[in-house]
Amino acid sequence: MLALFTGTHINKVDRKGRVSVPAPFRATLSGQGFAGAVVFPSFTADCIEGCGASFLEELAAGMDASAAVFSEEEDDLATLIFAQARQLAFDPEGRVILPDDFMAHAGITESAAFVGKGRKFQIWEPERLKAHTADLMRKARDKRPTIALGRGRAGGDA
Repeated sequence: MLALFTGTHINKVDRKGRVSVPAPFRATLSGQGFAGAVVFPSFTADCIEGCGASFLEELAAGMDASAAVFSEEEDDLATLIFAQARQLAFDPEGRVILPDDFMAHAGITESAAFVGKGRKFQIWEPERLKAHTADLMRKARDKRPTIALGRGRAGGDA
């Protein structure tokens, strides 16, 4: 069974940058060989990207398969993701310390919204998340995106 990050959870951030990782997210991360999360500043939004070590390994494999080694694209992605990624270990209470520069990138001060994105998650400043989500809803209403579901699955159409 594939564990996914789902839901939105808002938690307080203390003066030291400590924030409790939501219990469902900790459970998803628990079987991935590192008692914590891997995070890096998002290069697509004003938030922090988060994942488990296994997803980061898959990301590296995907880059190896799709980008030419030493190409500008591969080098740029490696710098944006791997060079900035940090492993944040859970403390005994299930908290992590968010790096100051990551908090500044996302505008996080007093609260952090953990947003499930399937195989990864994001950490947002709650008001920025609210504005971002409203913008996504407007776009979705205009474009009416669709998702093609796999056929022939158990319980699905043949």
